[in-house]
Amino acid sequence: MRRASLVSVATAAVLALSTQSALAYGEGDSVEGGADNQEVAAAVTHSQIKISHEGGGGTGKKGNLAPIGTNWKPPACWYEPLLTPKQLKRAVEEDKIDDVGIHESWSNGIFVDHYKEGEATENFDEANTTAPGYKNYNLGKDGYFWRSVAPDENEPKSWDCGRIMFWQDAGTIPDDEHAPTPEVLASYAYDKIRVPDTEVELNPEGKSTVNLPTWVWLDKGTFKDVKVRAELPNTGLWAETTAKPVSLNLDPGTEDAELHPASGECRINDDGSIGTPYTKGEGKETPPCGITYLRASDEPYKLNASVTWEISWEGSGGANGDLPDGTFETDQDMTVQEVQAINR
Repeated sequence: MRRASLVSVATAAVLALSTQSALAYGEGDSVEGGADNQEVAAAVTHSQIKISHEGGGGTGKKGNLAPIGTNWKPPACWYEPLLTPKQLKRAVEEDKIDDVGIHESWSNGIFVDHYKEGEATENFDEANTTAPGYKNYNLGKDGYFWRSVAPDENEPKSWDCGRIMFWQDAGTIPDDEHAPTPEVLASYAYDKIRVPDTEVELNPEGKSTVNLPTWVWLDKGTFKDVKVRAELPNTGLWAETTAKPVSLNLDPGTEDAELHPASGECRINDDGSIGTPYTKGEGKETPPCGITYLRASDEPYKLNASVTWEISWEGSGGANGDLPDGTFETDQDMTVQEVQAINR
């Protein structure tokens, strides 16, 4: 039977919204391995993972990758170190913490019962496992209280992390299937990758002619590897996820068209360019990357250009692996006119 003071899920959601301010702790509350003026997010949707970016090719419009051919998602939940004994004591005394897990919030008095007075209680999991209580917030011990994190607490799988906030000695990782790993951090970083827009150079630009090829290209250096590094403080865990551009994929927006090459996949060259820029006099030649429209358009066709990115990662302890390829796409209007006298 759950504790009578357990806040309902609906109420917990409201509380999470009301505790977006951070708990700021100064030097007197820091411990070895911690940071001065550390800020601890009060809501379970706020991860302590630190993200840094590099690369990406340019400063224009960017967007998030969509995994290709899979329902892959980053992890729905995991556990992170949140508070030292001093920080937890202060948070409870100042009534600045209520979330003890993703889907469970407590009143101040229950925090005192469990973390100060040593009263055992149930975890918020299907097995109703018991969480032993603590004496005086574990003051004098070296370690952290860990709590579950869910970027989206409405994700059904976020219920899998059902342990209430628990103690872990410094320098150790919980023996739990939802403990953080380099792969978890790599997946979290994947969700933070931002890649450049895929608007391509065309000739003719924005207006093509039936049965004459439209050349498609991008200058070198437009697409570069994008690296995102994720580090989880006080764990020694890190991962760097790399997105490498490999091909441009064209969809002419109509079945009345021929693609060059026929697959519509233009491989990215070693220098980061795509295709070959159009040169005057080549108007009737077949481009290495392009489209020949076979019928005029009543309304502009939607030319879809998408870049495929291969995703790999490496992390602490020599861990490494691959994640699903991703894509980012852009639509461009293409007006196609009937054959007429032209000078290309």
